[in-house]
Amino acid sequence: MSTALRSHRILWLLAVAATAILLLTTALARPVSAHGSVVDPASRNYGCWQRWGSDFQNPRMATEDPMCWQAWQADPNAMWNWNGLFREGVAGNHQAAIPNGQLCSGGRTASGRYNALDAVGAWKTSPVASNFRVRFFDQASHGADYIRVYVTRQGFNPLTEPPGWDDLELAGQIGNTPASQWKPETGGVSIEIPASAPGRTGRHVVYTIWQASHLDQSYYLCSDVDFSGGPTNPPPTTPPPTTPPPTTPPPAGACTATYRVTGQWPGGFQGEVQVTAGGSALRGWSVSWTYGNGQQISSSWNATVSTTGSLVTARNVGHNGSLGAGASTTFGFLGSWSGSNPAPALTCTGTG
Repeated sequence: MSTALRSHRILWLLAVAATAILLLTTALARPVSAHGSVVDPASRNYGCWQRWGSDFQNPRMATEDPMCWQAWQADPNAMWNWNGLFREGVAGNHQAAIPNGQLCSGGRTASGRYNALDAVGAWKTSPVASNFRVRFFDQASHGADYIRVYVTRQGFNPLTEPPGWDDLELAGQIGNTPASQWKPETGGVSIEIPASAPGRTGRHVVYTIWQASHLDQSYYLCSDVDFSGGPTNPPPTTPPPTTPPPTTPPPAGACTATYRVTGQWPGGFQGEVQVTAGGSALRGWSVSWTYGNGQQISSSWNATVSTTGSLVTARNVGHNGSLGAGASTTFGFLGSWSGSNPAPALTCTGTG
């Protein structure tokens, strides 16, 4: 065999081996059906995977989507594993676990795989209005102990600094919600969380914390949005306006309660009740109402809720039972409905 022929054969074998290694690496790096992420408005790494996952070696990414480009160069597994941005064992103490400036990488979790998501710059944004919905996709149907949605305060500039905890304001949340109550999807389940961030303009970061139910596993997800008058994203079925029944000023030691539907979709809804103390302080309170259209409460937060037939009774939990004169607190819940879902009349009882 001539020297030239031998050289060509060696080069061909090296090319074949390199191609096989690339294909194997890519196959192993692709996400497994295990976890989840915010898919609308897309989290940073899910959006990069969505736009470039099938074309991640295209040099156009550098000019058309530079923040994704730097993330792909830093660690492509951050995009292939868009569903694995979590920490374990946080026990709900998120601010202690995640330093300021590292919120989008989950405190540089997974040995630094997601560090590039903390980079400051012009990440691609999704247009939203002040009332919008966050759609979370759960591949493994873990369900949630809770999901909390934050939005950066007005005046924060994501083009010049990474978000910190003091930049965030709570915009929406749901409590304990098993996967059986989520919407079935191909390859998993999804749920939408109503969010409200009035007074926002321009670029902002939506920060979502998903506390999965199967383990002490907390997910930390940054989505970039532009409050530029995008679609309002109302619930699929808009709840009818409700007017609380008229009330008279409560006597000392009594309380009042108001009920509102904060989000509604076919077969399900999210509600909130505000409890307000009367002319003197309370040591505890309870609120009761009767549903007239077959509604059922499935989960709640900031209150202990029990049902007997159509009668619902909610009692304070440890941290919100004591209210000063005129002070208020709220609790929320998820429920099911069919036909109609009007606001019921409430009875509030306080313990002085």
